Amino acid sequence: MKSMLNAEHVLLGDYLELPDLLVKSGNVIRLPNPETTTYTHEMLKLCLDKGINTVCPLREDEKLLLLDAEQLFHEYGISIKVINDEV
Repeated sequence: MKSMLNAEHVLLGDYLELPDLLVKSGNVIRLPNPETTTYTHEMLKLCLDKGINTVCPLREDEKLLLLDAEQLFHEYGISIKVINDEV
């Protein structure tokens, strides 16, 4: 997937359990769980804190929530890019 993005720097993340080794390396980050009511705002804060300008959600629940809040993210210069558009 990294090669499909054609980006210089890609930061991977997941809200499911991740090995501590990957998280400590800084190559993977823990994401907020989309089942929480504050998911959208937690993702926006994470993007702002980490300097993320494009989010590529992979799971359907993430896609739906982030696309619903796409205007909010856009106001902060963050785009939501759906790679495998099934929404």
